[in-house]
Amino acid sequence: MTILIKQALVLASNSVHFNKKVDILVEAGKIVEIKKSIATKPHYKTIEADGLCVSAGWIDFQAAFCEPAYEHKETIESGLKAAARGGFVGVCMHGYNQFAINNKATIEYILNKADKLVNVYPFGSVTQKTEGKDISEMYDMKLAGASGFSDYKNPIMHSGVMLRALQYANGINSFVVAHCNDTQISHGGQMNEGNTSTSLGLKGMPAIAEELMLERNIFLLEYTGAKIHIPTITSAGSIELVKKAKSKGLNITVGVAAINLLLDDSVLKEFDTNYKVDPPLRTKKDVEALRKAVENGIIDVIVSDHFPQDIECKDLEFDLADFGIINLQTAFNCVAESFKEKSIEAAINALSINPRKILNLPVPEIKEDEDACLTLFNLNQKNIFIEKDNESKSKNSPFFGKELQGKVIGIINGSKSLFN
Repeated sequence: MTILIKQALVLASNSVHFNKKVDILVEAGKIVEIKKSIATKPHYKTIEADGLCVSAGWIDFQAAFCEPAYEHKETIESGLKAAARGGFVGVCMHGYNQFAINNKATIEYILNKADKLVNVYPFGSVTQKTEGKDISEMYDMKLAGASGFSDYKNPIMHSGVMLRALQYANGINSFVVAHCNDTQISHGGQMNEGNTSTSLGLKGMPAIAEELMLERNIFLLEYTGAKIHIPTITSAGSIELVKKAKSKGLNITVGVAAINLLLDDSVLKEFDTNYKVDPPLRTKKDVEALRKAVENGIIDVIVSDHFPQDIECKDLEFDLADFGIINLQTAFNCVAESFKEKSIEAAINALSINPRKILNLPVPEIKEDEDACLTLFNLNQKNIFIEKDNESKSKNSPFFGKELQGKVIGIINGSKSLFN
């Protein structure tokens, strides 16, 4: 297939065409021509729209699918379809809480199930069954294709285990993804601890639970000289800790969930369990601090934090409902609404370039004779997310029926493409 992209604003900071409007001709998976104007032909598939933008294809650094074990919530196939619709050409897949990616056979299973449109980067578990006790078979999983190691939402409470995990991962040229939450402090918490939780009568999860665990992990990182990635930070205090660690030259990278850039804990006043997420939505002050941290590069990546839950886990009293949101198809809308046109370049880098740097993957360039790896989108177009467009097998989203900022036009990943 030959695809002609007309008058697209290039938002790829590593491209010579950055911030320019160009026509891009893609043939057999390669960018064959980039010019100010390219004449269309009848056999071309032409993509043209007001406000069209293009960047290197996005990679989501944190999503959980539920196969094998809980396929009624999500399969690899349905999750990758949602990712493609959301503009992602790659997904870092973490083990679902009740399903740990513990061995090389599971890594191989995931890679064999992946399609060619959306790449999968599986993260093996740090500890066996993500219980935080014994180190998993990290070396075997690395050889099988594990891109990193994560216990997903389960924090490693034992400092000695985390220390050994960092040392071992460093020894095999890999890294640990560490969810920061001191569960001895946040135990039983349902949302951010603050004025809203007090007014609603819900037990809170204080920011200090995140910050204490983060500071401990930074100390261990400095001691080991290893590499660590913090998947989702949510507080202004955490940002200051990361800023200090980076100023020391420590090998730390951090992410933020897209929804935490958009919403604060006040949305929970109606007890909608679809807003119940871990880590929780914080205050307006924290939201603004997170946006600024993306703009100035303290936060490296923006993630969907896609966590499917079926109706039996969500249609309950608030304190009984499980945490989680499906957000692969709406992550970009959160970003577009949060930044609009202000500092959008930094946000797009956090979706496209920075994830590859952390994974030690080559960063695709938008230039002639390069393999095409592109995400096409519009920052200003409005759209409504409706259930029939939802590719996930779960429906735990607060965004159904709401007008959202921004629209993903499609993706091109080599010879494969999909357009919404």
